[in-house]
Amino acid sequence: MNTITPKQRLRGAAVGAFVEWYDFHIYALTAPTIASHFFPKTEPVTALISTFAIYGIAFLARPLGGTFFGYFGDKFGRMRILSLTVLLMGTVTFATGLLPTHDQIGIWAPVLLVTCRLAQSCFAAGETSGALSYVVETAPVRKRGAWAALIGGWGFLPVAFAAAIIYLLRLVIGDDAYGDWGWRLPFLIGGALGVIGLWLRKNLDDPEESNLARAEARDVNPVKAASFRSSRATLNAIFLVSLHAVTAFTLLGYMYTFLLQTAKVSTATALLSNAAANVLIFVLLPVGGSLADRFGRRPMLLIGASWLFLAAYPAFALASNGTVMGAVAGQLALVIGFCIYAGSSFVTTLELFPTAIRQSGHALAYNLSFAVFGGFTPLLATYMVSSTGSPLSPAILLMIAAIVGAVTVTVTPETKGIDLRSAAVS
Repeated sequence: MNTITPKQRLRGAAVGAFVEWYDFHIYALTAPTIASHFFPKTEPVTALISTFAIYGIAFLARPLGGTFFGYFGDKFGRMRILSLTVLLMGTVTFATGLLPTHDQIGIWAPVLLVTCRLAQSCFAAGETSGALSYVVETAPVRKRGAWAALIGGWGFLPVAFAAAIIYLLRLVIGDDAYGDWGWRLPFLIGGALGVIGLWLRKNLDDPEESNLARAEARDVNPVKAASFRSSRATLNAIFLVSLHAVTAFTLLGYMYTFLLQTAKVSTATALLSNAAANVLIFVLLPVGGSLADRFGRRPMLLIGASWLFLAAYPAFALASNGTVMGAVAGQLALVIGFCIYAGSSFVTTLELFPTAIRQSGHALAYNLSFAVFGGFTPLLATYMVSSTGSPLSPAILLMIAAIVGAVTVTVTPETKGIDLRSAAVS
């Protein structure tokens, strides 16, 4: 019998994060083009806001999907569910690339787009918490933060991959052809990524920690336990994730469009600077997780929240000045604070729950927070700039989220080194 190495386990978990967020990056980076194909062309601003509204509405399906897949992940094993979700995510991404446009079928075009986005969010919600639970339960005690953050970081790497694909397509076939039909190709590639993900996971098994906990809690309903018996842990995790979600979707879902339409930089500058920022997150997030392993979760959470509060306004001021250096420096200021905060929040929100209900509890909290706080960030930021005329207005969202995050940290227990079978918050 072949021994599964830690590297194989990390790779198997990471591929799902890549497939999950590749889809969301492609949608965000293609938002202006999608707006022109799925809504009437006579109102371009309204079309763009509608496109981001769909982006946000789709996140309403995440709590449902997370709860559904979380239940089965806790009751029947992590890897069974993770093999299913990675394939389903790739299938929906592929289907999005085949959708007919508004010119072809009218109102049914945005209806089908919404359907695909809801399905993708549902499957992705099961993926995130399952993969993170799998990794934390596999990791050495002193590396839980670093391993969880590494998987989280893989969710940011696809933006560089997606940006490179879009950039090369525009270069090879031209902007007109890309806007006409080439925008479909990145979505079709997502289907192939799902198949690759399934292949990488085919021989992986569940962590021993998960197997033992499942045997000890055969009669426990994990969703019910997370909703009632561990409700304090769930609420704690929801508000911890709020700052994580707002910052992530500022960088992932909004900044490209902000640079393009508000800062008025070139398409290449917007694509490449945003891609560079997200690659840096991929590199620095495990560093943030390692710091949480060494110094504790709470100190790093407080430092990260404080950084983001202080950096929000100058970051948008720099990003809005219309220069390459401004675009890079503004995003860099947010990236550093995010990696400090999220490097700790990834593992903390998992350690708040005992193993028997970890996937369900984390999925419920994480996805509710992303639905309420994260998914609508691009929409709210776009609306704020449009209604106020100030390119700095999105900084307000980040500052409020930073305050919420910091206050939540003060009532969050230190989870470093905790026994995973036990609950950090009763």
